[in-house]
Amino acid sequence: MQLSTLLTRFNEPETLKMAKLGRELRAQGIDVIDLSLGEPDFDTPQHIKDAAIKAINDNWSHYTPVAGFADLREAVCTKLKRDNNLDYKPENIITSTGAKQSLANAIYAVVDNGDEVIIPTPYWVTYSELVKMAGGKVIEIRTTPEAGFKVTPQQFEAAITDKTKLFMFSSPCNPSGAVYSKAELAGLAEVFRKYPNILIISDEIYEYINFVGGHESIAQFDDLKDRVILINGLSKGFAMTGWRLGYIAAANVEIVKACEKIQGQLTSGTCSITQKAAVAALTGNLKPSLEMTEEFTRRRARVMELIKDIPGFKCFAPEGAFYIFPDVSYYYGKTDGTQTIANAADFSMYLLNTANVSSVMGDAFGEPNCVRFSFANSMANIERAWARIKEALAKLK
Repeated sequence: MQLSTLLTRFNEPETLKMAKLGRELRAQGIDVIDLSLGEPDFDTPQHIKDAAIKAINDNWSHYTPVAGFADLREAVCTKLKRDNNLDYKPENIITSTGAKQSLANAIYAVVDNGDEVIIPTPYWVTYSELVKMAGGKVIEIRTTPEAGFKVTPQQFEAAITDKTKLFMFSSPCNPSGAVYSKAELAGLAEVFRKYPNILIISDEIYEYINFVGGHESIAQFDDLKDRVILINGLSKGFAMTGWRLGYIAAANVEIVKACEKIQGQLTSGTCSITQKAAVAALTGNLKPSLEMTEEFTRRRARVMELIKDIPGFKCFAPEGAFYIFPDVSYYYGKTDGTQTIANAADFSMYLLNTANVSSVMGDAFGEPNCVRFSFANSMANIERAWARIKEALAKLK
């Protein structure tokens, strides 16, 4: 069978691949501790579940508008004003089956064959692959742990060419945990002002999981707002990963219409019950979300203590999200007598098979010397996992 050549343009997400390998080992009776997937280990707050149950009982069981119910789009606007002091109207909003679909819609809507898309490393695995699927060219800007994994205005401007169409980034960042301050965003904004044709995708899905203060969005700069495509969703901040609800906010209504046209042929509107639950999430009490962040803050502190005992790690303390992303290249070339670590993939597979702890190799995020470890797991499992990791790495000479 001759399959589409589209399949040769992009790779399977390493995050999902490692989770799959972990499940296969568990099926064999092996106790694998999962530090690979980016999913809060909390249940959806009760008031959100109650709204979903009510929606079922009220028979919200029919097809939905492609862009989402009017009350949901209004709820997104309410949230953006309340939390971010950003003014949008429902016509500026389109909801989708997860933030991943929102990203896909936005990229397909604005990227043409040969367009260049600037993405600072490290970046979420799907960014680069969606650009490739759309026929664009990924231009990476390498950042470092010493710089807090943040791109500077000078680096950004040096990467711009006459083919640059889009700049995309996340704050808080998956996988590094970097959070851009208002001053840092203002520095990037100065560069954007020199190049008025460059669009901006700002992925803010980890907004509530912030350890350094209030969230700052690049959409706050009024003269840039028409070029910003803001991506967010409910998976991380509301523990609603399986509900699948993401959204785009774009001041440029033509971008929203383009995304709606694309989504209309792919999935149409997302789940009716999820949409009604999302209204409750976006307009309701944020206490459960804030309590989750408090727990992630405790886990972050504990992980940073535990890795002090592991030689060779160069690790930036995350400012947001729920990952650490250490440089592990110290171990490249080392061996336990049976296995030799040549790269991040070898390192992750060594930990999976020797320590029975899953992680994700940094190549998938554009940083081949790093590995991503999640702390979206219980404190007990985190401590067991890092004890195993320490023991396994001590065997490498």
